[in-house]
Amino acid sequence: MNISTRFSLSALLLVPAIGLTQASHGDATLSIHGHDGQARVIQSGGRSFVDVESLTRITGGTLGFQGNQIVLTLPDATSSRTPQQEAAKTGYSRDFLRAGIEAMSAVREWRSTVENAIRTNNPVDETWVSGYRRAAENGMKLAVAAATTDSDRKAVALMQNELNHMRQWSDRFLDMRKTASYISPDILDNDALDQKILACARGLAAQAVQGGQFEDVVACH
Repeated sequence: MNISTRFSLSALLLVPAIGLTQASHGDATLSIHGHDGQARVIQSGGRSFVDVESLTRITGGTLGFQGNQIVLTLPDATSSRTPQQEAAKTGYSRDFLRAGIEAMSAVREWRSTVENAIRTNNPVDETWVSGYRRAAENGMKLAVAAATTDSDRKAVALMQNELNHMRQWSDRFLDMRKTASYISPDILDNDALDQKILACARGLAAQAVQGGQFEDVVACH
């Protein structure tokens, strides 16, 4: 959205003294952060004035006239972004990728430990499952906090789904252990939820390796 600033019809613009630099000839000059060039400032009566046309030139804006007013329109800040800056805004951020990989590693370790317990007929017990659950949940919190771009935030939603699926899968075996002393390893062979967790993890891992833009992973829904 363009920003319009209106001034009374005159050749000079009143500006605050903050940010002015003193020129060699005694007059001050005005420079604007992020823009090239300077505008001469005239100081009179304890106030500072800058030429409107110079200000327009420095900011890359345009001047228009409406009745007894001059309208200075400043360019949209987003229009000056480079393609690299736009990609950085929408693609995965470095901090999020690092946090996301660690969070999903915690989920993967949780799943592998539960699977190994079942295949070796060891009890799936809350005393050790809770530690893996807590590590995965803490990792997810760090990933959420690190999300700053559109891709980061979209990936967070899929990662949270993965974590929820992992909770359901782990809780199922915890409940089964309460009523059965033996769980057949064959139960894992055609476990739809387990396959969903694995497919989601692979899809997210592939995006982490590429480090580009977000792509939806159907298995994570």
